[in-house]
Amino acid sequence: MNGFNSWFGNGEKNLRVFIFFILGLMVFVGIVAVGVFFIAVQGAEEIMVPNVRGKELTEALLELQVKELYPRIQLRYSQSAEDKGTILEQDPPAGSIVKAGRRIRLVVSEGVLINTLENYVGRDVEEVRIELQTLFASAPQPLLTLKEPFLYEYSPEPPGTILEQFPLPGTGISEPMELVLVVSRGKEEVLITVPSLVGLSVTDALKQISGTGINFIFSIRQVRGTDRPGTVAAQDPAGQALVTINTPVLVQVVPPEPVEGLVFGLFRYALEQNPYPLEVRLEARLPSGETRPLLTAKYPGGEFTVPYELPAGSVLVLSMLDREIYREEITGGPSPDILYLDQL
Repeated sequence: MNGFNSWFGNGEKNLRVFIFFILGLMVFVGIVAVGVFFIAVQGAEEIMVPNVRGKELTEALLELQVKELYPRIQLRYSQSAEDKGTILEQDPPAGSIVKAGRRIRLVVSEGVLINTLENYVGRDVEEVRIELQTLFASAPQPLLTLKEPFLYEYSPEPPGTILEQFPLPGTGISEPMELVLVVSRGKEEVLITVPSLVGLSVTDALKQISGTGINFIFSIRQVRGTDRPGTVAAQDPAGQALVTINTPVLVQVVPPEPVEGLVFGLFRYALEQNPYPLEVRLEARLPSGETRPLLTAKYPGGEFTVPYELPAGSVLVLSMLDREIYREEITGGPSPDILYLDQL
């Protein structure tokens, strides 16, 4: 009884001893845990990464397993059907020294994106061109390319239609190849009616030309006699004449009355000659941010000319088949591209 009272009487002292004991034990356990962790990390074995490029995936995984390395797999199309299931890339590269347990990135081939040749007959050749460019945009070497220049034939089919292809549809693709196409020029000696442009404003004349497929060539001449500023003064051949589709139609316009802030000029750009007219579009990006279409027309190539009257600072953008090919900014003052017929 006396011993119990003695221990209880010293209870406060004993409680402190007990608390310090528990805290000391926790600190000791923490130090041991940290020590074990660092020993384990520092003690991880260093491994040389093996070279698994070009090997089958199963073989590569076995080699990594032996080295206590782990894969992180990505799939990608390649240029050969024979590559399917093999390793195209690895990271870290072979010979690198890493710790055991490191993950190795493996890029594995899914084979070719397409393995047989499609039937392109009856399709528009420009659509096929864009499709193949998009299909192989990320490939270091396209699996399928178009052999140019194309072979052209007159045909009842619309211009640009694919008439024949070699190799034939269904041919297997195991390596990069060229596709030879026979393309329609359209009907031989197609006649079209020249629109009547004399007396029309430049804007109305451009609207008449849009979609006709005529080979128009604009020029500027100074006002004479009864000419009205800003209109078409003459054309050759005359309106309503029947001409073949590639016959040049010369169109002369006279400048409009000067307006402060507006610049009158003649846009010129030399287009490559095409076997048949392709769609060409010229539009203006105004300083206000507005986009103003000027002309959309089928054009066979050669010098492309379009008169304009626009605010200084506008940008003219020329596109062919919906792809921009040229742009230029309109500065203040007379256009240096204007060549008056009187000066010839």
